[in-house]
Amino acid sequence: MKNILVTGANGQLGNEMRVLSAEHKEYTCFFTDVAELDICDERAVAAFVKEHDIHVIVNCAAYTAVDKAEEDIELCTRLNETAVGYLAKAAEANGGEFIQISTDYVFDGTRHLPYGEEDIPCPNSVYGRTKLAGETNALEHCKKTMIIRTAWLYSTFGNNFVKTMIRLGRERESLGVVFDQIGTPTYARDLARAIFAAIHKGVVPGLYHFSDEGVCSWYDFTKAIHRIAGITTCKVSPLHTDEYPAKAPRPHYSVLDKTKIKTTYGIEIPHWEESLEACIKELNA
Repeated sequence: MKNILVTGANGQLGNEMRVLSAEHKEYTCFFTDVAELDICDERAVAAFVKEHDIHVIVNCAAYTAVDKAEEDIELCTRLNETAVGYLAKAAEANGGEFIQISTDYVFDGTRHLPYGEEDIPCPNSVYGRTKLAGETNALEHCKKTMIIRTAWLYSTFGNNFVKTMIRLGRERESLGVVFDQIGTPTYARDLARAIFAAIHKGVVPGLYHFSDEGVCSWYDFTKAIHRIAGITTCKVSPLHTDEYPAKAPRPHYSVLDKTKIKTTYGIEIPHWEESLEACIKELNA
């Protein structure tokens, strides 16, 4: 019987972990967000982990407002870097394992081959730099740390690209979406399944990449969302990135190589369209 702490439980991934926990009665899961546990409070984190004898911490909490982060540097650093160190130290002190969720934004996206774990990070945004610093903090302070970098996350919970495109597709006659940023959409439930697979086997420390299979642009992704959702009245047009100005630069290419996580934990990853269909079906239900 393992006791698992899931932070950021009200976010997309945290909520999906909560859904899947019903299938894993062999674990006792503690789901917290800032109201239950402030991960920026080192003493509170250490006390919670000790009191509940936590064996695995899964940190789903993060500052993810990429553009806002360019100005809100202090809070972004506290959540994505400093707090990660507190969680890792608490896991280590209790002899536990630590799973930290990171991002494709640790890369600048200037290459044209899938990024592997051995590729040298080069973030070009505050968000990316703080997430990379969080990775370093985690690996330094807990021997049994697993970093999972993911990308283009969506789910039935919270605000995300899929729900926004469905809403805009139903409200508008036309829509412009960037076509020169390439990556892979990731259904948060697929990532949650991978996390439970890692917990079940036992964390093999190191860096891992996870997204769904396949490759597309945001434009292609939007077209698929509308097709699956049955939206036919909105014309979607491709835009260049420079036609859609943003404070923080986005990676133009952030496809992740998933070979390591698949072989280490023996998992199969679905194609992004298959998972998108499952998500939209649940949204409609």
